[in-house]
Amino acid sequence: MTRTPTAVDAVAEAHVLRVAELDPLEATSLGLPGHDDALPDLSPAGVAARADAARATLAELRRTAPADDVDEVTVAAMTERLGLEVELAEAGERDRELNVIDSPVQGLRDVFDLMPTATAADWQNVGARLNALPSALAGYVESLRAAAARGDVAAVRQVEATLAQAEELADAAGSFFTTFTASARPDGVEPTGALAAYLEEGAAAARGAYGSLAAFLRTELAPQAPAQDAVGRERYERWSRYFLGARVDLDETYEWGLEELRRVVAEQEEVARRLYGPGARVREAMDRLDVEPARMIHGTDALQRWMQATSDEAVAALAGAEFDIPEPVRTLECRIAPTHTGGIYYTGPSADFSRPGRMWWSVPPGVTEFATWREKTTVYHEGVPGHHLQIGQTAFRSDLLNTWRRLACWVSGHGEGWALYAERLMADLGFLDDPGDALGMLDGQRLRAARVVLDIGVHLGKPAPAEWGGGTWDAAKAWEFLRGNANMADGFLAFELDRYLGWPAQAPSYKVGQRLWEETRAAARAQAQARGEELDLRAFHRTALDVGSVGLDVLRQTLVG
Repeated sequence: MTRTPTAVDAVAEAHVLRVAELDPLEATSLGLPGHDDALPDLSPAGVAARADAARATLAELRRTAPADDVDEVTVAAMTERLGLEVELAEAGERDRELNVIDSPVQGLRDVFDLMPTATAADWQNVGARLNALPSALAGYVESLRAAAARGDVAAVRQVEATLAQAEELADAAGSFFTTFTASARPDGVEPTGALAAYLEEGAAAARGAYGSLAAFLRTELAPQAPAQDAVGRERYERWSRYFLGARVDLDETYEWGLEELRRVVAEQEEVARRLYGPGARVREAMDRLDVEPARMIHGTDALQRWMQATSDEAVAALAGAEFDIPEPVRTLECRIAPTHTGGIYYTGPSADFSRPGRMWWSVPPGVTEFATWREKTTVYHEGVPGHHLQIGQTAFRSDLLNTWRRLACWVSGHGEGWALYAERLMADLGFLDDPGDALGMLDGQRLRAARVVLDIGVHLGKPAPAEWGGGTWDAAKAWEFLRGNANMADGFLAFELDRYLGWPAQAPSYKVGQRLWEETRAAARAQAQARGEELDLRAFHRTALDVGSVGLDVLRQTLVG
């Protein structure tokens, strides 16, 4: 039955429209039309306008009485999220953003991956957005300069890494903007005339804008950048609340991370012995799995087909059995990404599902072979029952949830925690019974546990365990620790370390989020047992996902009180 929209829903809908206007990148990400030709104002004035929009919505929510339980959750979730947005802005976090993975340096380029490109009108929007990049990046430089004037500058590690990214985008021969516009085929035809000229002009403008950014980073910001990576407890606690939507005891969480890491390593050792007999070591087992012909995929085309088939099989097996999966959500496109960073990620469907949910694999240059034992759990993480089920089902519930709840609210600890929870759940359901696939799942869980230790350890200056050097955590100890707990190439791990050091509290939100999801499920099971019942897991998951991606404190309060 469709729920009648309320006054609280109207406040939420108005806020989404205002956010789309102020941040066209977010509008494109959410699939909201009308803003694909624009970019946000990234100057201090633009940062202030977005904070003012959050303040205005908070004030409106305080004046609006909830009509039902759904409204109660909306008010709680929006109050928590928008309150933190204001807090971050007032603390100077939003005009100093610069890191290797999630700052305007990347966001202004990555949005082009989500833009429609089928028609001449679509490419006209692309051209407009490319030609708007000089103004957007000039505003961003203005914000970074204002933050630097008060002493707020990212660590030199982040400045140097983003400088390299900007230089790559500025290089005429190798720039994404060059290759992207050269690929334009509106309505299947190579553009000519005014559109072709507009795209060429836009690509040149984009390259020039990133060249100017690179010059600023090199000559002005880098000399002011501190060597220290750690952000300290005050900033870390603020970002931890942002990424989790929950307050946790960081010192207790650090100790839990150490214990969780030991537990996962013990599981890995047991699986290695199951695979190759007594005395088998984890690294040895992984090396042997990497050369088993039956577990190898050759070429990106074969990788894409394997991803799609594995995803489709999971959907077919789980729909109607373990999960309620709406029909539009049963479609997930698996694609090879146009970038080459080595990451695997998910992008959600548009509001009307005309753009489906997509799983992307960004394959590094020269990599042509892939091991399925490592990645089956990744397909479940990004697809079903992971991100795609979570985000797609929430997007589908227009009969129950307003647009902010369905599309605009994303909390990393909720979303990434659910994805790790989903990986473990698939093991519990028997989908990872093959010991090689199980070892792949545990390999990912080990990395996520290690990130809790590393991230909190470095940023809070915690004492490092003796086996990892003793003394106080720093980047050098973190590097050896990461290499000892992640079975990945050094180039990829170097990027990962830069990511953790420049994006405080985000990486732990995966494993800590999983912990909070599992604790909420345990509380629901205890309540059911107190009533003399068994927990209906399918019903628990349906109810939980229908809440949407809210903060984990709000989720627990909603599900178990």
